[in-house]
Amino acid sequence: MERALILAPRGRDAAVASALLGEVGIAAQSCPDLMALCRALDDGVGVLILVEEAVRTADLQGLVAWIGAQPPWSDLPVVLLTMRGDGAERTPEAARLTELLGNVTFIERPFHPTTLVSVVRTCLRGRRRQYEAQAHLVERDRLLADLASERARFATLIEHLPVGVSLMDRDGRIMLCNPAFEGFVPDAVIPSRQPYDDNGWIGQDEDGRRLTRDRFPGARALRGEMVHGVEFTYRLPDGSMTWIRVSGVPVRDGMGQVVGALAVIVDIGAQKAAQEALQRLTTTLEATVQERTRELEATLERLRAEMRDRERAEEQLRQTQKLETLGQLTGGVAHDFNNLLMAVLGNLELLRKRLPDDPVTERLFDGAMQGAQRGATLTQRLLAFARRQDLQPQAVDLVGLLEGMRTLLERSVGPRVMVRIEAPAALPPALIDPNQLELAILNLAINSRDAMPDGGTLTVSLDEAPVSVASGLTPGVHPRLCVRDTGTGMDVRTLTRAIEPFFSTKGIGKGTGLGLSMVHGLAVQSGGAFRLSSVPGQGTLVELWLPKATSPVRTAELPQAPITAASPAVVLVVDDDALIAMSTVDMLADLGHTVLEANSGTDALDLLRSGQVVDLLLTDYAMPGMTGVELAQAARSIAPNLPVLLATGYADLPEGIVADLPRLTKPYTQAQLAMATAKLLPKAPATSALTEQNEGFHSASHAGRHR
Repeated sequence: MERALILAPRGRDAAVASALLGEVGIAAQSCPDLMALCRALDDGVGVLILVEEAVRTADLQGLVAWIGAQPPWSDLPVVLLTMRGDGAERTPEAARLTELLGNVTFIERPFHPTTLVSVVRTCLRGRRRQYEAQAHLVERDRLLADLASERARFATLIEHLPVGVSLMDRDGRIMLCNPAFEGFVPDAVIPSRQPYDDNGWIGQDEDGRRLTRDRFPGARALRGEMVHGVEFTYRLPDGSMTWIRVSGVPVRDGMGQVVGALAVIVDIGAQKAAQEALQRLTTTLEATVQERTRELEATLERLRAEMRDRERAEEQLRQTQKLETLGQLTGGVAHDFNNLLMAVLGNLELLRKRLPDDPVTERLFDGAMQGAQRGATLTQRLLAFARRQDLQPQAVDLVGLLEGMRTLLERSVGPRVMVRIEAPAALPPALIDPNQLELAILNLAINSRDAMPDGGTLTVSLDEAPVSVASGLTPGVHPRLCVRDTGTGMDVRTLTRAIEPFFSTKGIGKGTGLGLSMVHGLAVQSGGAFRLSSVPGQGTLVELWLPKATSPVRTAELPQAPITAASPAVVLVVDDDALIAMSTVDMLADLGHTVLEANSGTDALDLLRSGQVVDLLLTDYAMPGMTGVELAQAARSIAPNLPVLLATGYADLPEGIVADLPRLTKPYTQAQLAMATAKLLPKAPATSALTEQNEGFHSASHAGRHR
């Protein structure tokens, strides 16, 4: 900044100097003290004007530090106004200030206005030149950096060129070349200037005569000729021969004199080999025509294959739509089937208590109960197929699970596939839904079977292996399940799409493309990891890392005997299905409870508003008009402490229900019903249930039902 900072705190020197400089267009700022002057320095300054008495005894440490910290190009001029102007040789104080402040000019007071203006202009002119020098230095540094960058890029370009490039001087000595050129000219001297002759470079002219050394491209370029591609046969260090093409370009100075040359070497061995192959092909025209015919037939076959692929895709879409429709139908049927089994199981349990002991009757009841239980298991599988079943992770003995599936796997893959199970004697339990894991293993086995149409080996193994941090599992080793086959394998393109939903390479009607995506989803949803690898012609490997279980594997428990409720209570049963409601009411009454019945949420709320005392609300979830969850919320607005038990045979419930309400899954037994109600009834406030029984709410006669 071209301005003057003035330090003259006493008298009129500051005002006079500012006025004089202002008249000639020089900006000036007067500072009241040395501290203010130092602060103003950081805003830019062209010259300092100081009076001697202001700095003679002052602490100049800050000003001297600022001047000392200037960059090398900067030398701030200082004009010192003094009463004695004979210079430093007669004024020791002036010598001290010159030593401290550096570029000091002395002006004796009183000064002539022209003298001050002239000195300040001279100082500003010098200061301006300092800034110009600084700009030149910056530009020089930038140009040097650009030059270095260009050299680096040029060196990188030359280094990575696929052809050999060199720059030689007038004597044929190589001054610059890349590694590709060094491979042909390792001694840094072009062949035509080497002191010995060899048979490494063999070139021919238009008449087929061997080229002499003075006709080599480098020698011709040094004579000023432009040489375009002379072909040589070149003997490699291993003794083999290859073809190369060499070009030469003369390099001239400003006067047009040749001072060197550029040489370029291109390895055309592959090109020559291709030309020779083409020549051989042209001599066997008939074979070429036959080959072309075969290619056309192959192209036609590919078109037919693409048409078949399109037909398979269309069929797969139809299969997918069927699968979706079947899943919806299956979920609904399983829900209704659960309700029917609920009535069957409940009434069978109650009927068993009321009939006399008889071996034949007992055997018949056992058969009926086992059939009903199998039906309940079937509904769970149907819900799993329809993807309407929540995962139930638990500690699982993988070795035992796999051994238990051996027969199922062998029957599923057929006699042409040998099943091998490799498992250690002991393995930590995994935290996984066992039913879904069995389904995943079965899906993988079927995929492997389809990949081995001519038979092969299916290996299912268990071990512990480390897993990467990116998998989301705790670092360390985890149980790993591997399924490997010796089938056709997959190429890279197929492998990248293998876990996409509905992607399948199987024929029409042989797959929906959901197998691998379901296995992948199970691994991720369970908190594990999934990896798929395959090599065409060698088979496919699926690896599943499963989270470790923190609790031991639970042993199978025998069915518990029915548990009687802790104390008689008033239970309100709400279900729109009269058959289900009757079974539940009878089982609760058999447990000693007083049971009220309502077949809709509205009827149940009317009963609660009437003042009827209720210790427990047991409601179905799926009811017309009002769901069981909505009923529970409305009931708690009437009776905030009322326990609610949600009974449902449909596992696909809205989020949060399982956390908010205890749930009893249909079909349930009387023992399960007794356990569920016993957990909730102790929380209910004491009621007059026994008194109400005496007043007419006797459970056996169902006198208290509301329809």
